[in-house]
Amino acid sequence: MGIGHSILAYPPNIRKAIYTTNAIESMNMGLRKIIKNRGSFPNDEAAVKLLYLALNHMSKKWTMPIQDWGKTMN
Repeated sequence: MGIGHSILAYPPNIRKAIYTTNAIESMNMGLRKIIKNRGSFPNDEAAVKLLYLALNHMSKKWTMPIQDWGKTMN
């Protein structure tokens, strides 16, 4: 059984949680890329500002909320 088939074996609410985890991993990868490309920061405040702006930009791409999120987590 391939990975695609094993994911489909889960109930729909669990598959939504897996999908959300992938979105979080994507966000973390984007933040790591930004930090790596920048190199060094003059101070902690500069790093926090850059991460804030990056997260703000990323959140604009997420326009569709996951339906029934509460049921998924129960």
